[in-house]
Amino acid sequence: MTDQILRARVTERVDARGKVTGDAHYPGDLTPPNLLHGRVLFSGQPHARMLSMDTRAAEALPGVVAVLTAADVPSNGYGLGVPDQPVFVGLGSNNPYGDISLWEGDHVAVVVAETEAIAARAGRLIRIEWEQRPVVTDVHEAMKDDLVLHPWHGSNILKQYKIRKGDMDAGWAAAEVVIEGEYYVPYQEHAFLQPEAGVGRIDREGRVTIEIGGQWAHEDQEQVAHSLGLPLDQVRIIYPAIGGAFGGREDMSLQIVLGLAAMRLRERGIDRPVRIIWSREESIVGHHKRHPAWIRTKWGATRDGRITAVAAELILDSGAYTYTSPKVLGNANLMVTGPYVIPNAHVDSYAVTTNNVPGGAFRGFGGPQGAFAAECQMNKLAEALGMDPVELRLRNVLREGSLLTTQTPIPPGVSMAEVIEACAVAADWATNGTTRDELGATDEESLAGRQEPSYVTPLSSLFQSLPASPGSLRRGRGFACAFKNVGFSFGAPEKCEAIIELHGGKEIERVVLRHAGAEVGQGSHTAFKQMAAAAVGVPVERVELDLSDTASSGNSGSVSASRMTFMAGNSIRMAAEEALAKWTDEDRPSIAHVVYKPPPTQPYDPETGVTMPNFSYGYVAEVVELTVDIETGHIHVDRVVCADDVGKVINRTNVEGQVEGAVVQAAGYALMENLQVRDGRIITPYLSQYLIPGIRDIPARVDAVLVEIPDPIGPWGARGMAEMPFMPLAPAVVAALHDATGMWFDEIPLLPWKVVEGLKAQSAE
Repeated sequence: MTDQILRARVTERVDARGKVTGDAHYPGDLTPPNLLHGRVLFSGQPHARMLSMDTRAAEALPGVVAVLTAADVPSNGYGLGVPDQPVFVGLGSNNPYGDISLWEGDHVAVVVAETEAIAARAGRLIRIEWEQRPVVTDVHEAMKDDLVLHPWHGSNILKQYKIRKGDMDAGWAAAEVVIEGEYYVPYQEHAFLQPEAGVGRIDREGRVTIEIGGQWAHEDQEQVAHSLGLPLDQVRIIYPAIGGAFGGREDMSLQIVLGLAAMRLRERGIDRPVRIIWSREESIVGHHKRHPAWIRTKWGATRDGRITAVAAELILDSGAYTYTSPKVLGNANLMVTGPYVIPNAHVDSYAVTTNNVPGGAFRGFGGPQGAFAAECQMNKLAEALGMDPVELRLRNVLREGSLLTTQTPIPPGVSMAEVIEACAVAADWATNGTTRDELGATDEESLAGRQEPSYVTPLSSLFQSLPASPGSLRRGRGFACAFKNVGFSFGAPEKCEAIIELHGGKEIERVVLRHAGAEVGQGSHTAFKQMAAAAVGVPVERVELDLSDTASSGNSGSVSASRMTFMAGNSIRMAAEEALAKWTDEDRPSIAHVVYKPPPTQPYDPETGVTMPNFSYGYVAEVVELTVDIETGHIHVDRVVCADDVGKVINRTNVEGQVEGAVVQAAGYALMENLQVRDGRIITPYLSQYLIPGIRDIPARVDAVLVEIPDPIGPWGARGMAEMPFMPLAPAVVAALHDATGMWFDEIPLLPWKVVEGLKAQSAE
């Protein structure tokens, strides 16, 4: 019965009906009675000190209820890990640096009014005098510390990690082939479906209550309580339906502002809820992005394909504030050497403060940056050795008992080799595929007569903008793989709580699961319901859910790091076992509240990088087949074969959806998403300028190959998997483009004009 429940394809997502019918309430849909409307005013200043602020004209505007500034914030600083960002930049706060804007998206005030239009008009009436300061936007210049942006920190190098393993001189001496590369990977905007929105109010128990989209309800609660100077139990966070996250809701957006508005209004005798909804432009300007990265790396190997040494320097632009940069950097530092046995390694990684938009969590956080360099190096190494890329990887891949570059064994359940082999088999790597040599002719008739595989888009409809000349089309395929941590890393405290109640008479008639884990579109709540039913041994219809509310659930930790199915599953199993024991003893209703804690991890040693970084990993490999028009530079992805070891499929439809969604999102990162930041300001703040994949831009076919090699400590053997399909897609695209054209591209996105320029330069050489 357990296996049947876990594998059921027909299990309806618990949120599906509401989202399809429109009954689901997203934060922006919440319209309680007597509603007020808020408008946040951004500083618009990448680097400036506030000299004065005049809010009198705004406050005098009819319909304005309140204007709140830095002087109204009890503790004017917050941040996930480091409270280095002011709630409001301004005068009169307890933050000694709170009068300095370090980012154009810094908040300076919130206007509360009877209508959105009045709030917006009032915001335009606020007068601010600024003292301009030098804007630091180049990470390499910032690292010189000529102007330190956070004096309390003492340096613009926010964080540095090292890895020192083996004997580098011996490693280079043993190398018969050496490949050097310099890579750049860009910003990426989360572009989730609903921009930031929420409602702040005081509930019946007198608690400051915020209904908003987020990824960690209890962390939101802690940060709001800190900034408002309130006891933790006086703040309540509720997550309604959330229109996507991808790491973009892990840090604060409107939580503190909404709580402050509700609290200060109550103090003035105004007991009315406040709603704020950001526009898409405000969302793009006002929240963090995937970190851009600059990577220099050098790999050595013997003629028979054994890696002897890897050196790398990786720099992330962390922007104006810390956010999750240390964690992202830690992952990039580990993954820049790939999922391989590296006997000698020398890595230096830096997160650098600038006046640019903050970098933060985004699907794979740090992994895609590191994997891009590592996998491009492996493919170049394979070419230099005249060796098949799959064979080269299998000779070097991590296996059971292998030591990581951090000089500790990788946790049991290693399946990287099996995943590589499964991907290669599914893609017919050894026998199938069209290379540039086979499709290098210019004879239009011969091309038109080719019998292409069914998944390949017809030549006549490959590209939206221009009809392609068949003689200019080239096809290629590429391979890449990666590994991804499951759970918090590097010594970060890790736990997950679950409450299960069993109700009934002679048999269990009703199961209530209370859990704080967020549903951000990935299907977590459906998985919770399935796992609770399996753990208790009842049909899923008997399970009721009370979720994502700090007033009823214990701390689940963040919906990030591919951890929620793993962590929630273990906590649910433990709670079910305890509740069933009470049921057997006829202690009814049987209620169990448990806290699951996985094996501990360790921080990096500051000099050697020695650490046990993670307690579990997932493994992924991808083959990309594409067509490129060498005249226009347009690229169309024909097929992606994505093999993931998920340990145990809890809900196949959800897992396949995650694979397809991650592949599409990664394709946007690799091919078209091009956020432009100039002098500390985003100059592409609209989706008409920042292009994400449309329906005709996505791969024509995505094959999800689900490998099930159980994780020894995962619930029912399950591993987290939602980030994995993103990780190797970009380097696989680069490899496929090289296969098609003979040209290596060392940065993304592969915009058409960049492809044409590269090919022209290659031709000139």
